[in-house]
Amino acid sequence: MPWLQLTLETTPENAEELSELLGEAGASAVTFLDSANQPLYEPPVGETPLWSRTRVIGLFDAATDMDALLTQISNAITPNHLPDYRISPLEDKDWEREWMDSFKPMPFGHRLWVVPSWTLAPQPQAINILLDPGLAFGTGTHPTTALCLQWLDEHGADHNEVIDYGCGSGILAVAAAKLGAGHVWAVDNDPQALIATHDNAQKNNVAENIDAVLPDALPGLQTPLLLANILAQPLMDFAERFATHVMPGGHIVLSGILAGQAEQVAASYAPWFSMEPATFKDDWVRLNGQRRR
Repeated sequence: MPWLQLTLETTPENAEELSELLGEAGASAVTFLDSANQPLYEPPVGETPLWSRTRVIGLFDAATDMDALLTQISNAITPNHLPDYRISPLEDKDWEREWMDSFKPMPFGHRLWVVPSWTLAPQPQAINILLDPGLAFGTGTHPTTALCLQWLDEHGADHNEVIDYGCGSGILAVAAAKLGAGHVWAVDNDPQALIATHDNAQKNNVAENIDAVLPDALPGLQTPLLLANILAQPLMDFAERFATHVMPGGHIVLSGILAGQAEQVAASYAPWFSMEPATFKDDWVRLNGQRRR
Protein backbone atom coordinates (compact mmCIF):
# COMPACT_ATOMS: atom_id res chain seq x y z
CA MET A 1 0.00 0.00 0.00
CA PRO A 2 1.42 3.45 -0.93
CA TRP A 3 1.78 6.09 1.78
CA LEU A 4 1.89 9.84 2.28
CA GLN A 5 4.38 11.32 4.72
CA LEU A 6 3.52 14.59 6.47
CA THR A 7 6.56 16.36 7.97
CA LEU A 8 6.04 19.28 10.36
CA GLU A 9 8.95 21.51 11.46
CA THR A 10 8.45 22.49 15.08
CA THR A 11 9.94 22.97 18.55
CA PRO A 12 10.17 20.55 21.49
CA GLU A 13 7.39 22.47 23.25
CA ASN A 14 4.93 21.77 20.41
CA ALA A 15 6.18 18.37 19.26
CA GLU A 16 4.16 16.26 21.69
CA GLU A 17 0.91 18.11 20.92
CA LEU A 18 1.43 17.69 17.18
CA SER A 19 2.27 14.01 17.67
CA GLU A 20 -1.01 13.45 19.52
CA LEU A 21 -2.98 15.35 16.86
CA LEU A 22 -1.43 13.28 14.06
CA GLY A 23 -2.37 10.11 15.92
CA GLU A 24 -5.94 11.31 16.41
CA ALA A 25 -6.08 12.17 12.69
CA GLY A 26 -5.33 8.56 11.77
CA ALA A 27 -1.56 8.41 11.35
CA SER A 28 -0.30 4.85 11.10
CA ALA A 29 2.97 5.93 12.74
CA VAL A 30 4.46 9.11 14.21
CA THR A 31 8.20 9.70 14.66
CA PHE A 32 10.53 12.52 15.74
CA LEU A 33 13.70 13.50 13.86
CA ASP A 34 16.42 16.13 14.33
CA SER A 35 15.83 19.19 12.16
CA ALA A 36 19.01 21.11 13.03
CA ASN A 37 21.87 18.61 12.84
CA GLN A 38 22.09 18.75 16.62
CA PRO A 39 23.63 15.82 18.54
CA LEU A 40 21.35 14.35 21.20
CA TYR A 41 23.34 12.36 23.73
CA GLU A 42 22.15 9.53 25.93
CA PRO A 43 19.23 10.89 27.99
CA PRO A 44 19.01 10.88 31.77
CA VAL A 45 17.11 7.90 33.13
CA GLY A 46 13.38 8.37 32.67
CA GLU A 47 13.64 11.31 30.25
CA THR A 48 12.96 11.57 26.51
CA PRO A 49 14.55 14.84 25.33
CA LEU A 50 13.97 16.36 21.89
CA TRP A 51 16.11 18.54 19.66
CA SER A 52 15.79 22.35 19.62
CA ARG A 53 14.30 22.00 16.12
CA THR A 54 12.30 18.84 15.71
CA ARG A 55 10.57 17.21 12.78
CA VAL A 56 7.29 15.48 13.62
CA ILE A 57 6.55 12.96 10.88
CA GLY A 58 3.20 11.26 10.37
CA LEU A 59 2.61 8.34 8.02
CA PHE A 60 -0.81 8.23 6.31
CA ASP A 61 -2.67 6.07 3.80
CA ALA A 62 -2.27 7.58 0.31
CA ALA A 63 -6.08 7.96 0.08
CA THR A 64 -6.11 10.41 3.02
CA ASP A 65 -7.59 13.85 2.27
CA MET A 66 -4.53 15.84 3.34
CA ASP A 67 -6.20 19.26 2.92
CA ALA A 68 -8.93 18.27 5.34
CA LEU A 69 -6.37 16.74 7.69
CA LEU A 70 -4.26 19.92 7.74
CA THR A 71 -7.36 22.00 8.46
CA GLN A 72 -8.27 19.66 11.31
CA ILE A 73 -4.81 19.98 12.86
CA SER A 74 -4.69 23.76 12.36
CA ASN A 75 -8.04 24.19 14.13
CA ALA A 76 -6.88 22.03 17.04
CA ILE A 77 -3.51 23.60 17.81
CA THR A 78 -2.98 26.76 19.83
CA PRO A 79 -2.51 29.23 18.28
CA ASN A 80 -4.35 28.17 15.12
CA HIS A 81 -1.30 28.30 12.91
CA LEU A 82 0.36 25.34 11.20
CA PRO A 83 4.15 25.18 11.36
CA ASP A 84 6.12 24.74 8.13
CA TYR A 85 5.25 21.41 6.58
CA ARG A 86 5.66 19.27 3.52
CA ILE A 87 3.83 16.26 2.12
CA SER A 88 5.72 13.60 0.20
CA PRO A 89 4.84 10.18 -1.22
CA LEU A 90 6.59 7.23 0.34
CA GLU A 91 7.25 3.95 -1.39
CA ASP A 92 5.79 0.86 0.22
CA LYS A 93 8.25 -1.33 2.10
CA ASP A 94 8.24 -4.05 4.66
CA TRP A 95 9.21 -1.60 7.40
CA GLU A 96 9.35 -4.21 10.16
CA ARG A 97 11.70 -6.36 8.08
CA GLU A 98 13.86 -3.34 7.24
CA TRP A 99 14.11 -2.44 10.95
CA MET A 100 14.99 -6.02 11.86
CA ASP A 101 17.64 -6.20 9.15
CA SER A 102 19.36 -3.10 10.56
CA PHE A 103 19.99 -4.67 14.00
CA LYS A 104 22.70 -7.32 13.74
CA PRO A 105 24.57 -9.47 16.30
CA MET A 106 27.39 -7.47 17.92
CA PRO A 107 30.52 -8.74 19.71
CA PHE A 108 31.93 -7.03 22.80
CA GLY A 109 35.41 -8.26 23.63
CA HIS A 110 36.22 -11.97 23.36
CA ARG A 111 33.24 -13.63 25.02
CA LEU A 112 30.15 -11.42 24.94
CA TRP A 113 27.71 -11.06 22.05
CA VAL A 114 24.41 -9.19 21.89
CA VAL A 115 22.12 -11.08 19.55
CA PRO A 116 18.59 -10.09 18.40
CA SER A 117 16.11 -12.87 19.06
CA TRP A 118 15.27 -13.38 15.37
CA THR A 119 18.84 -14.28 14.33
CA LEU A 120 21.16 -17.19 15.03
CA ALA A 121 24.13 -16.54 17.29
CA PRO A 122 27.32 -16.31 15.17
CA GLN A 123 29.24 -18.09 17.96
CA PRO A 124 26.90 -20.46 19.81
CA GLN A 125 29.58 -21.23 22.42
CA ALA A 126 30.02 -17.54 23.32
CA ILE A 127 28.07 -15.78 26.07
CA ASN A 128 25.12 -14.60 24.01
CA ILE A 129 22.71 -11.98 25.31
CA LEU A 130 19.36 -12.13 23.52
CA LEU A 131 18.09 -8.58 23.24
CA ASP A 132 15.72 -6.74 20.92
CA PRO A 133 15.41 -2.95 20.52
CA GLY A 134 12.61 -1.60 22.66
CA LEU A 135 11.36 1.37 24.67
CA ALA A 136 14.06 1.25 27.34
CA PHE A 137 17.53 2.48 26.53
CA GLY A 138 20.36 0.03 25.98
CA THR A 139 21.01 -2.40 23.13
CA GLY A 140 24.80 -2.13 23.01
CA THR A 141 24.81 0.19 20.00
CA HIS A 142 25.61 3.29 22.07
CA PRO A 143 29.31 3.74 22.95
CA THR A 144 28.57 4.06 26.67
CA THR A 145 26.87 0.66 26.81
CA ALA A 146 29.58 -0.89 24.64
CA LEU A 147 32.30 0.40 26.98
CA CYS A 148 30.63 -1.24 29.98
CA LEU A 149 30.10 -4.53 28.15
CA GLN A 150 33.75 -4.57 27.13
CA TRP A 151 34.80 -4.10 30.76
CA LEU A 152 32.54 -6.97 31.83
CA ASP A 153 33.91 -9.19 29.08
CA GLU A 154 37.47 -8.51 30.23
CA HIS A 155 36.96 -8.70 34.00
CA GLY A 156 33.91 -10.91 34.44
CA ALA A 157 31.30 -10.59 37.18
CA ASP A 158 31.74 -13.73 39.28
CA HIS A 159 30.44 -12.13 42.48
CA ASN A 160 27.68 -12.86 44.97
CA GLU A 161 26.12 -9.42 44.42
CA VAL A 162 26.34 -6.80 41.65
CA ILE A 163 24.51 -3.46 41.28
CA ASP A 164 23.53 -2.10 37.85
CA TYR A 165 22.40 1.47 38.54
CA GLY A 166 20.37 3.03 35.71
CA CYS A 167 19.69 -0.38 34.17
CA GLY A 168 17.62 0.75 31.14
CA SER A 169 16.93 -2.41 29.15
CA GLY A 170 18.82 -4.53 31.70
CA ILE A 171 21.60 -5.34 29.25
CA LEU A 172 24.40 -4.91 31.80
CA ALA A 173 22.49 -6.78 34.51
CA VAL A 174 21.88 -9.69 32.13
CA ALA A 175 25.53 -9.66 31.03
CA ALA A 176 26.70 -9.72 34.65
CA ALA A 177 24.37 -12.61 35.48
CA LYS A 178 25.56 -14.58 32.46
CA LEU A 179 29.16 -13.91 33.48
CA GLY A 180 28.63 -15.50 36.87
CA ALA A 181 27.00 -12.97 39.19
CA GLY A 182 24.90 -14.77 41.78
CA HIS A 183 22.49 -11.86 42.15
CA VAL A 184 22.14 -8.50 40.40
CA TRP A 185 20.24 -5.49 41.68
CA ALA A 186 19.03 -3.67 38.53
CA VAL A 187 18.03 -0.15 39.60
CA ASP A 188 16.11 2.47 37.63
CA ASN A 189 13.60 5.22 38.36
CA ASP A 190 11.73 4.52 35.10
CA PRO A 191 9.08 1.78 35.51
CA GLN A 192 9.37 0.98 31.79
CA ALA A 193 13.05 0.16 32.32
CA LEU A 194 12.18 -2.23 35.15
CA ILE A 195 9.64 -4.00 32.92
CA ALA A 196 12.16 -4.24 30.07
CA THR A 197 14.84 -5.56 32.42
CA HIS A 198 12.49 -8.22 33.79
CA ASP A 199 11.47 -9.27 30.25
CA ASN A 200 15.08 -9.46 29.04
CA ALA A 201 16.13 -11.39 32.13
CA GLN A 202 13.41 -13.95 31.40
CA LYS A 203 14.40 -14.13 27.74
CA ASN A 204 17.98 -14.93 28.80
CA ASN A 205 17.01 -17.42 31.54
CA VAL A 206 18.52 -15.32 34.33
CA ALA A 207 15.33 -13.91 35.87
CA GLU A 208 16.03 -15.71 39.15
CA ASN A 209 19.36 -13.87 39.40
CA ILE A 210 18.04 -10.32 38.83
CA ASP A 211 15.82 -8.03 40.92
CA ALA A 212 14.70 -4.92 39.02
CA VAL A 213 13.83 -2.22 41.58
CA LEU A 214 13.27 1.48 42.03
CA PRO A 215 16.14 3.36 43.76
CA ASP A 216 14.34 3.51 47.12
CA ALA A 217 14.00 -0.29 47.12
CA LEU A 218 17.75 -0.91 46.85
CA PRO A 219 18.90 -2.26 50.22
CA GLY A 220 21.89 -0.76 51.99
CA LEU A 221 24.31 -3.48 50.95
CA GLN A 222 27.95 -3.45 49.86
CA THR A 223 28.91 -5.27 46.67
CA PRO A 224 32.15 -6.17 44.88
CA LEU A 225 30.93 -4.44 41.69
CA LEU A 226 28.72 -1.46 40.87
CA LEU A 227 27.97 -0.48 37.26
CA ALA A 228 26.42 2.90 36.47
CA ASN A 229 25.79 3.91 32.87
CA ILE A 230 23.88 7.17 33.32
CA LEU A 231 25.21 10.73 32.80
CA ALA A 232 28.04 12.82 34.20
CA GLN A 233 26.04 15.08 36.54
CA PRO A 234 24.08 12.31 38.30
CA LEU A 235 27.27 10.27 38.51
CA MET A 236 28.91 13.13 40.38
CA ASP A 237 25.84 13.63 42.55
CA PHE A 238 25.79 9.93 43.49
CA ALA A 239 29.53 9.51 44.15
CA GLU A 240 29.28 9.24 47.93
CA ARG A 241 26.14 7.09 47.75
CA PHE A 242 27.80 4.71 45.30
CA ALA A 243 30.88 4.54 47.51
CA THR A 244 28.74 3.20 50.36
CA HIS A 245 27.53 0.39 48.08
CA VAL A 246 31.02 -0.84 47.06
CA MET A 247 32.98 -2.94 49.54
CA PRO A 248 36.69 -2.25 50.16
CA GLY A 249 38.64 -3.68 47.24
CA GLY A 250 35.51 -3.70 45.07
CA HIS A 251 35.19 -2.10 41.64
CA ILE A 252 33.09 0.71 40.19
CA VAL A 253 32.45 1.11 36.45
CA LEU A 254 31.02 4.44 35.26
CA SER A 255 29.88 5.53 31.81
CA GLY A 256 27.60 8.03 30.12
CA ILE A 257 30.45 10.55 30.32
CA LEU A 258 31.63 12.82 27.52
CA ALA A 259 35.39 13.13 27.06
CA GLY A 260 35.47 16.67 28.41
CA GLN A 261 33.69 15.60 31.59
CA ALA A 262 35.98 12.70 32.53
CA GLU A 263 38.40 14.63 34.73
CA GLN A 264 35.64 16.21 36.80
CA VAL A 265 33.77 12.91 37.27
CA ALA A 266 36.97 11.08 38.24
CA ALA A 267 37.72 13.78 40.82
CA SER A 268 34.30 13.22 42.39
CA TYR A 269 35.18 9.59 43.08
CA ALA A 270 38.82 10.12 44.10
CA PRO A 271 38.07 10.41 47.85
CA TRP A 272 36.91 6.78 47.91
CA PHE A 273 38.33 5.09 44.81
CA SER A 274 41.68 4.67 43.09
CA MET A 275 40.57 5.69 39.60
CA GLU A 276 42.21 4.29 36.47
CA PRO A 277 42.83 6.28 33.26
CA ALA A 278 39.73 6.83 31.16
CA THR A 279 38.87 4.47 28.30
CA PHE A 280 37.58 6.25 25.18
CA LYS A 281 35.09 5.27 22.46
CA ASP A 282 34.11 8.00 20.00
CA ASP A 283 33.29 11.08 22.14
CA TRP A 284 32.47 9.01 25.23
CA VAL A 285 34.54 7.59 28.06
CA ARG A 286 34.37 4.89 30.71
CA LEU A 287 35.86 5.40 34.13
CA ASN A 288 36.59 2.54 36.50
CA GLY A 289 38.23 2.37 39.86
CA GLN A 290 38.81 0.27 42.97
CA ARG A 291 37.45 1.07 46.41
CA ARG A 292 40.24 1.85 48.83
CA ARG A 293 40.66 -0.64 51.67
